Amino acid sequence: MASSVVNLRVNERSREFLAAPGTTLLSSLRDALGLTAAKRGCAQGGCGTCTVLLDGRPVMACLVAVETVGGASVRTLEGVARDGELDEVQSAFLEGFATQCGFCTPGMIMAAEALLDRNPDPTRDEVVEAISGNVCRCTGYGPIVDAILDAAARRRS
Repeated sequence: MASSVVNLRVNERSREFLAAPGTTLLSSLRDALGLTAAKRGCAQGGCGTCTVLLDGRPVMACLVAVETVGGASVRTLEGVARDGELDEVQSAFLEGFATQCGFCTPGMIMAAEALLDRNPDPTRDEVVEAISGNVCRCTGYGPIVDAILDAAARRRS
């Protein structure tokens, strides 16, 4: 089958590109648009390294066929910082040593962004639930959960 034109709003910018049938949102973001923060991990939706926000909801971009989401709004890690300034989640991750190898970090941050967008004052259990689809093999999750709770407090103040 022939490629088709896909229109998305990515990080608040209208983007148009060609995609072959069955192309994933992840491949489109990385290969067609050059947005490489979302990582290629398991390609089965099990690790969360490819998490992006699709119309405000966290999704595994490796599982989403891009032709099914035309016209949608996508937010990637590249769209989190504003005017060159890290947002609260990014700052809390950096200052709280919530990263080690960094491979899971983009997905974790996007899961945290989705949580804090809908719940500005989450409990520790709610944070754990929100990042449950994201695998980290380095930190033991404690610093990540602490960073997200710190970011929530920063946003509220």
